[in-house]
This record gives sequence, structure tokens and C-alpha cells, in this order.
Amino acid sequence: MKTCFLALALLFSFLPRAQAQDTAKDAARYQAAREAVRDLGRILAPTGVQETYKTKIGGIDQWLSVRGQDLRNPIILFVHGGPASPLMPTMWQFQRPLEEYFTVVNWDQRGAGKTFGETDPAAISDTIHISRYVDDAIEVAEHIRAKYRQRKLILMGHSWGTVAGMGAALKRPDLFCAYVGIGQNINTRENERISFEYGLSQARAHGNAEAIKELESIAPYPGDRPITRERIIIARKWPQFYGGLSAWRSESPYFFNASLLSAEYEPKDRAAIDEGNVFTLGRILPEFLEVDFTGVKRFPIPVVMFMGRHDYTTPSEPTAKWLDAVQAPSKQAVWFERSSHMIPWEEPGKMLLSLLKYVRPLADPAVPVDAGR
Repeated sequence: MKTCFLALALLFSFLPRAQAQDTAKDAARYQAAREAVRDLGRILAPTGVQETYKTKIGGIDQWLSVRGQDLRNPIILFVHGGPASPLMPTMWQFQRPLEEYFTVVNWDQRGAGKTFGETDPAAISDTIHISRYVDDAIEVAEHIRAKYRQRKLILMGHSWGTVAGMGAALKRPDLFCAYVGIGQNINTRENERISFEYGLSQARAHGNAEAIKELESIAPYPGDRPITRERIIIARKWPQFYGGLSAWRSESPYFFNASLLSAEYEPKDRAAIDEGNVFTLGRILPEFLEVDFTGVKRFPIPVVMFMGRHDYTTPSEPTAKWLDAVQAPSKQAVWFERSSHMIPWEEPGKMLLSLLKYVRPLADPAVPVDAGR
């Protein structure tokens, strides 16, 4: 079983196997498949943009992907989850329809993916703090605004990315016309409690003696004991086995193996996913466990929450409760009845329609088509 940690992977057991296959005859096959994906994803419209490049953010080189069929469309800055689980190697699976109505910016955060490969880990070890990720997100937004001459961006975060995303929206609301949270983290400890209780109830309902034994060994969870890596592995393993990551799925290879066909990622970049995840998790965990947005009673910009009905990775209950109480210029809850935590992959059609219905009208007027050229 592939076990996930925080919002995404903890034990990247799939990666060594994938890399081992990526040799000789298998490498040729994967390369041919990647070329097909690359060709399908080419943006040829004269009004469009397709750029993957690195730029200085927070004092280090960080990688961005900017894609869209028409630069007059609103720009989404998509903040990935993890920590250190980049969207860039998976965006080929769901993003192409979005690019007809939005320009989408994906950013490999510090310690993640292509960005991790750019920097000596020792040089950034002391910078792995939530406040730094928030400031990085702000710098990326300022860079994109300047490069593509946009007044404001749509800020969208997934899972761990909602922590940096919410922080950036609260600190610099002038940069953004709306915030979209997908698998929003409101309170980490409450999420852990709800997720654990779901896993234990499912284990008992299914008579899963192994799961019951493991979960009861860490009960009460989180309780008053330290939330260690070992306890989290057990607490997350079984809720996600019972569909808490991908609805009605015990595993999610569609996501974890997506980089094998990515046109953006070379073998060294795929290796950096695993390496960056391990590097980042231990350093950010103490701060992540203390994340709590329940005290935010006023939100400065329109807020839209995409919530998976079956999400027990970052459970939707605390998000719905927070959204109901918060004051904001406008707010909207969107429930995805066939999704767990992986909404962009599980219900991409509804995600696009929801962005068009609830988010695109909040964007600034179109900018000139030659913006940034």
C-alpha cells in the first residue's frame, strides 16, 4: 500500500521503481509517450503563452510554468501541495481545459521538484518556514503581475498550498482578486482528529483487524502526546486506504506515477520530487502542526472553497464551518460529491465549470493581448 503523509506522499516507494524502469527499452517507450504528451500540450495560438523558466524568488532560483491559450484571460497562480509535491509534473492530466479560459501559473516551491534541484539543500535548510513560503508566494505574484502586466491574480491553493496561499492573501490582499482553496487546511490538529476517527470507524466497519490494531496503538490521536512522524504515518495510512485521498480508491497511482509521462520533468527532476519531499517534511512539520486559521474572522478578498465530500486527508468539515462564519466581500462553498482530496483529478469538469461560474467573474478586466511580450 502506498502511504501518504500530510496532504500527499510520505513514503515515495513508487519512485525508485519508476526510476528503475526508466532505462533502456522502457526509457525509449516513456520518452515516446512524453513526446506525445508534449505535442498535445503545445500552445500554438498567437495570443497564447507557454513558458517554463526559472527566476529569482526569495533569493534562490525557482521554477515557473506559465500556460494559456489567450493572455487576455485571467491569470491563476496555483500553489501546490505536499509540502514539496509539485503540480508541474502532473498538470498534463487535468490542466489543458483550464488553459482555454485562464492562464495558469504553476510554481515549484523551495525544496520542491525542479526548484529543489537548483539549490544546495544546506543553503536553504534554515529557510524552510511557513513565513518564507508565504513571502515566496507574494514574490511570485509580484513577478507574474509585472511580467504579464496584470493588476491582480486569482490565487488558488491545494492542500499544503492553502497554508501559504491563505497567508499570502491575508498579508497582501492587494495582489489578488479572489482566493480559491482546494482541500483547504483550516486547523491541522482538528484535521488529524477527524481523519483518524474516520479511519478507525471504517476499519471497525470492515472488520480490518490489522488497521484496528495499528490505529488503537496511537489512540487517542492526536491527544496530548507529541504528533511524531511515526504516529502520523499510521494515522494517515488507513483513512486514505478507505478513500480519504481519492474517493473509493485505496491507492492513487494515477497521481504518484504522473511524472513518468510529464513533458516538463526529466529523470533528475523526478528524483527531486522524492528528495525534496523528504528534505522538507521534517523541517516544516512542527510549524505545520500548529497551523490554525480559525481565528481569522474577516477575509479581505472574495473566497471560494472547493470541498471534496469524501476528503479525509484535509477534511472538509472545518473548512465549511469556517466559511460559514467568516466575513468576506463574497464567499462561496462548492461541494464535489464524487471527490475526496484530489478534486482537480477526480472531477476536472466540475472544477472548470465552478471556476467559470464563481471565480472568473471576480477577475479584473482583460489586459492587452501583447502583455509581457
